[in-house]
Amino acid sequence: MAEIKPFVCVRPAEGMAETIAALPYDVYNRAEAKEVVWKNPKSFLAIDRAETQFGDEVDTYDARVYEKAREMLSDWMKEGDFIRDEEACYYIYELTMEGRTQTGIVACASIDDYVNNVIKKHENTRADKEQDRIRHVDTCSAQTGPIFLAYRANVVINEVVGRTKMQTPLYDFVSEDGIRHRVFVIRDTKEIEAVRNAFDGIGEIYIADGHHRAASAVKVGLKRRQENPGYTGKEEFNYFLSVLFPDEELMIMDYNRVVMDLNGMDDAAFLGKMQELFEVTRLTDSTLDAAGVEEASVRPKKKGQFSMFFKDQWYSCTMRAQDIPDDPVEGLDVSVLQNLLLAPVLGIQDPKTDKRIDFVGGIRGMKELERRCHMDAAVAFAMYPTSIHELFAVADAGLLMPPKSTWFEPKLRSGLFIHEI
Repeated sequence: MAEIKPFVCVRPAEGMAETIAALPYDVYNRAEAKEVVWKNPKSFLAIDRAETQFGDEVDTYDARVYEKAREMLSDWMKEGDFIRDEEACYYIYELTMEGRTQTGIVACASIDDYVNNVIKKHENTRADKEQDRIRHVDTCSAQTGPIFLAYRANVVINEVVGRTKMQTPLYDFVSEDGIRHRVFVIRDTKEIEAVRNAFDGIGEIYIADGHHRAASAVKVGLKRRQENPGYTGKEEFNYFLSVLFPDEELMIMDYNRVVMDLNGMDDAAFLGKMQELFEVTRLTDSTLDAAGVEEASVRPKKKGQFSMFFKDQWYSCTMRAQDIPDDPVEGLDVSVLQNLLLAPVLGIQDPKTDKRIDFVGGIRGMKELERRCHMDAAVAFAMYPTSIHELFAVADAGLLMPPKSTWFEPKLRSGLFIHEI
């Protein structure tokens, strides 16, 4: 059973949500973050990436950066940009992208459930990436970026969400990227109890996105336990900020691959090897020339299928059934491509470190793969998206996904919900 509790939320004051809400801190490099904050000084990115307040001579990880984040969060609260609710509540966060809506419960999850694997992971974390957020959370005494969690849909939670969404939202705005964001609050004590009890009965919760933020929040909590040996387990540092979405509403996008060279092969030899390993069909011009459908025409249509862009031509490639293992990790499409083609044929043994491969999120579309092949890559592979149930199966087996297996959209905004610890 998972402990998913309501919390006292610090959130944008009326009229400030659209201005403050920001994409996650890690989607920007330093120059990009600086530009966003220059255009909008009240973007929460100014706090999440407080190095934007300094010249480039100040290191991103300088102690002054984290202290500045703490100072700015305090100042914005004093200035009335944020308010602190008076009671512990659940919140509902609805995101609508291109007509598709997903609705999550904003709450706090237990660090013990994370440690004991009730909250399951599917990805390794890097200590250097953790350290930045550990210092940020610890210095600010607040979690500012929610962890994206998933659970198997529950009727009781669905009913509470449905009733709550009939109320007037706290926030309702469309961000620059066209995503509509609506936030509601669950204040009624009976509804809060119903949600809490429903999560008590759910056996597993899964980290969908935000493994580094989750690991960092947990490590701050464990650190504070050491610093407070008389802790009861009920202190806020024992919990981390999360948004929990039902599996039936989640969409994982493709995470595609571009490879810089053919590992010494000529074009004919490479195509011959592809035809030896997969069922390869050239997509003719007539397949692609209908206005507005080219993108859909070249995308893979099912598991076990991927598309390839090579020498200004798209191909549909199908994996053979005997080459797809039953193992939850080795049977993933990205694993089959890696094990059959990328490693033995193209010589990419470790895609995490090899500079000859790059990864392109599905949100960028097929045109981006074409652009890369015209610019710096020899071949591109468009994958069929990993499903949420494949992700669950990997996590349930205690295994790890290959790198760059999942791309979640839309991204949760930071600054809409803050959990003080």
